[in-house]
Amino acid sequence: MRTGTTGRVGQYAALLAYLLFLAFPFLWLVSTAFKSPRELGSPHPTWIPRDPTLDNFRQAFDEQPLLRAAGNSLLAALAAAVIAVLIATPLAYVMARHRTRLAKAATGWVVVSQAFPLVLVIIPLFLVLKELRLINSLAGLVMVYVVWALPFALWMLVGYVRAVPTELEEAAAVDGAGRLRTLVSVTAPLLAPGIVATALFAFITAWNEFFFALVLLKTPEKQTLPVVLTHFIGAEGVADLGPLAAAAFLATLPSLIIFAIIQRRITGGMLAGAVKS
Repeated sequence: MRTGTTGRVGQYAALLAYLLFLAFPFLWLVSTAFKSPRELGSPHPTWIPRDPTLDNFRQAFDEQPLLRAAGNSLLAALAAAVIAVLIATPLAYVMARHRTRLAKAATGWVVVSQAFPLVLVIIPLFLVLKELRLINSLAGLVMVYVVWALPFALWMLVGYVRAVPTELEEAAAVDGAGRLRTLVSVTAPLLAPGIVATALFAFITAWNEFFFALVLLKTPEKQTLPVVLTHFIGAEGVADLGPLAAAAFLATLPSLIIFAIIQRRITGGMLAGAVKS
């Protein structure tokens, strides 16, 4: 009994330490966002601001067009998530239901493609978008985000489709439903948790993405929020720490709010997509 209790206490202690490790950057970011310039320059930093202030938030909005950049990020992330899910859902259905060699090869390629670094694909993507005249446009950026999100979306949804009993589809076929009708009316509702989880991760990936946006977007009016955040760093590499922390804190809120609202569906979608077969 003592050994079991000691092991359980050790597990909880390790879990608590891990949670604190993950929460430390965010907590420090929040603390910095509400500190005055005097506290930020203090050689003895504190967790809780002595004199909390909103001046950093006001200065951040005065110095940079955060609302416009957030609107660009929101538009690109929403469009990429929706388009990626619309494309990935029927493809995942075909790959899951028709386990041919081609489908297995496609699944393997999906997994391998996740290992490709961004630098490896940015030049070909830039040349393709240049030919299509989509450089410096949100449409071109959305296209890149969709291509980048598709492998993960397919990998996740294939596992989730396999978790749906084929007997339900066979019953629908007996009732006279075609493939498309079966997918829309029978399979898709059961895939809702996986679709929501996949769309959310595609959204978060696009919302936080920096490298593609930096390379493809040139005019300030079209830049996304992660790119605009770099403007708080001066030419000599000195960061305007207070406004930068305030802007970065605001940039993390959408992700946190979405996770808090639909965390149960995220967990269900991830487990079904990654574990069941």
